[in-house]
Formats: sequence, C-alpha cells, structure tokens
Amino acid sequence: MTNPVADTDGRACGRNQPHDVWFLAGTFGGQVERACEVPSGRPIAAPVVNIFGDRQDCAAFMGMAQGTVLLDGKVVEPETYEGDSITVQGARGNPLTGEEGRVTATGCGLWVQLPPLASGKHSLKIRGRSGDFSTGVDYALTVAASAA
Repeated sequence: MTNPVADTDGRACGRNQPHDVWFLAGTFGGQVERACEVPSGRPIAAPVVNIFGDRQDCAAFMGMAQGTVLLDGKVVEPETYEGDSITVQGARGNPLTGEEGRVTATGCGLWVQLPPLASGKHSLKIRGRSGDFSTGVDYALTVAASAA
C-alpha cells in the first residue's frame, strides 16, 4: 500500500478518499508529477506546504511559509492556517509519527481549496516552501464526465 504523499506518479490518488471532498497529496519534500482522476462534482483540497507539531513549530514554520498555485495557468491564492488542533490516526511504521494510534498535534500551513472542476483535463501546479523545506507537485487531473 502506497502512502499518497510518497506516491511518485498518482497511482495512490484515490486511496482512502472521503465522499465530500477529493484530497490531493503534497510531498515529504521535493517535486513529483502525478496523474489523477477526480470524480465529477467533488471539491478539491490540497496542501501547498504544511507541517504538524506544537504551536512553536507552527509559528516558526508559518513565519517563512510561502507558496504558489496555478490551475490551468491561472493563479489561485492559497489559504493560511496558522495552527489548528488536529488528531492523526497513525498506522504502525507510518512516516509521520512512526507509531500506531492517535496523536493530537497542531497543524499549520498553506492550503488550496477548489470548487468542483468542469469535466475534462486540468493542470494544477503547486509549489511551497518554508525555510529549507520545499515541495512541489504537478497534477494532470482528469475529471470524469457527470452521470446523466
């Protein structure tokens, strides 16, 4: 099983998706290109650059956070999340906590939220940076035609 964040081509794009939004993964650092099919009518959310830790980690991270998002060549402004309490359900050996079970932490970062896209092909380019950490994903998205 591939973690969508570690996915190098988009094969894990549909893994564990909820029914109300389609999450696109960032990276653990570095840049990748992914192809992904998105169901019709589903809004999209994706991190530009983000972390979780404690409030001080987030304050330092957000002090340097910056990012750009282009959807079909047009700029989309990311939203800023300074520090929200989050609960992570980790599997044993996961790359974030390494442990199985629930962990409560502070999550922060820049995120993009998009309304449902028209059916067809779309390009989404995401670049984020905070200090020495940088991430980038080029998504080739295909939105399925809506069922009649």
